[in-house]
Amino acid sequence: MTDSGLPRRVHLGYALGSLVTGAFGTVPGLLLLPYLTDTLGVAAGLAALLVLLPKAWDVLVNPVAGRISDRTRSRWGARRPYLLGGGLALAVLFASIFAAPFANGPAAAAYVALAFLATATAFAFFQVPYVAMPAELTADPAERTRLMTWRIAVLALAILVSGAVAPAVVSAGGDGVPGHRWMGLFVAALIVAGTVGVFLGTRSAPTGTVGESEPSLRAQLAVATGNRPFRVLLICFVIQSAGVATVLAGVKYFADQVLREPDSGPTLLFACFVAPALLVMPLWSRAGARLGKRASLVAASLIFAAGALALVAAPALPAAAAYAVVAVIGVGYAGQQVFALAMLPDCIAYDTARTGRRQAGVFTGLWTAGETFGLALGPGIYGLVLQLSGYVSSSTGTAAVQSDTARLGVLLGFTVLPALLVAIPLVLLRGYTLTPAQLATASGATVPEATAPGTTEADAPVTRA
Repeated sequence: MTDSGLPRRVHLGYALGSLVTGAFGTVPGLLLLPYLTDTLGVAAGLAALLVLLPKAWDVLVNPVAGRISDRTRSRWGARRPYLLGGGLALAVLFASIFAAPFANGPAAAAYVALAFLATATAFAFFQVPYVAMPAELTADPAERTRLMTWRIAVLALAILVSGAVAPAVVSAGGDGVPGHRWMGLFVAALIVAGTVGVFLGTRSAPTGTVGESEPSLRAQLAVATGNRPFRVLLICFVIQSAGVATVLAGVKYFADQVLREPDSGPTLLFACFVAPALLVMPLWSRAGARLGKRASLVAASLIFAAGALALVAAPALPAAAAYAVVAVIGVGYAGQQVFALAMLPDCIAYDTARTGRRQAGVFTGLWTAGETFGLALGPGIYGLVLQLSGYVSSSTGTAAVQSDTARLGVLLGFTVLPALLVAIPLVLLRGYTLTPAQLATASGATVPEATAPGTTEADAPVTRA
């Protein structure tokens, strides 16, 4: 590791990987459920299972991918070979999800499920090494926050481009199966760009010192789950990810059934959700320096939840007002992502300092498995809400006419449900007490007596004794 500041080219190079994670984290959650219900004619409840189960598989695959990358030795380091191989495989497999060799019916549904399963596996071998890297790039908690700020800025851009443009590509391609095929190719190209960018951009970055690891996967998982700050943060983030994913899953349905703007609505909703995040990212970085990461995470989550609850009034509001409320939700989402991801490397560094063993891959394997499960659980829950409210599927590529009860399900699943999922787990953060002082005690380092103006103990850099 290095305690010195990372070059800006490494910040940018690492952040480009978020083109990959942003595209895959956004587009399936946004379009796969509507693709199944409104193009392939799959019932909402079954579609929810088809979206959930392949990603739930990652709960098993991600820790394995982490352990494999921990043990890898190559001239490119432990992580970068998987960034290249996993990213390129992901691009090809993503396009295959929407290839639609079967027009509709059970065969089409089974094909999508299998293709999505293979794609989720490839993503695990990209995402786990990618998320593991910050703990090895620098030992400075404040530097990790800066690194995460760059990453989340690019992630927001990736979500904006993939989430806003993908529905437009579907429409431009003729809707239905042809439009989704073109969209699959577009997102695959975005994934390739991010893969090549992060692989080349991190070629001069520190790779960390390879240390001894626990001898078995079971032993490694026991160590990871025994790390209380990590365990608390993980549970909170998984539940919040499910809340974020319900918003993603409901965008097209909300635009169709509540705003009555099926063509432009999804693109505008995404623009309002993500574009403000690009503007407020520096403000969140300053808030983290002043308030600390945990307090800032709580504040961002409450902003998200308050905005989602306010959106219940959308049927009575002008469309412009609804879009403005979505922008408020986006501001909260940006901060929630920044601080959760900035706190994760601190937990990993704390474990490394205590044990002397490099196990970043196992921690990030559990983290990404949980995140992936949460992002899959959101559409699954939303699909169940649609099923219970009587949503009618269609095989025409256009949503069927829905009852008032079904439209109410669309609204509540997009507003009240994510608000509860993001706000309720905040009570768990009382158990997150990790500070640089604890890191210093575990590693034999010292915390400076005076920190920079505006920096709290929770973000003060640790210097080696």
